[in-house]
Amino acid sequence: MDEGSTGARPERGGGGAGCLLAGVGAAVAPVVWAPQAAVSVDGGFEGHARDLSVLFIDLPLIVLGGALVPLCTWALATRWGQRPWVAVLVALASLAFAVWGLTEWWTPRKQLDPGYGPGI
Repeated sequence: MDEGSTGARPERGGGGAGCLLAGVGAAVAPVVWAPQAAVSVDGGFEGHARDLSVLFIDLPLIVLGGALVPLCTWALATRWGQRPWVAVLVALASLAFAVWGLTEWWTPRKQLDPGYGPGI
């Protein structure tokens, strides 16, 4: 079909950029998240505060969000804008903002180790 019969623009092959941005987001988000989650995985003294739900629940959500946030903003920016490099910058800025929001909002449970209270 030609462009005149359907009225659609031919695709310019920009899908690779979206996949690359999704991969970058899926890699960056857990790397930033992991140091905060280490407290829950280690558990402290004798594993007292161990909470492995951060690995089974939080980690998949972090990876999924890290992949979807830049991909969705890139897709929206390519529809609204004419320049693909602007869409990439918007997607990277949204990923940076989402990672910053994650580190500000999400804090794992930090309990004191038993036996290390005041007065010892």
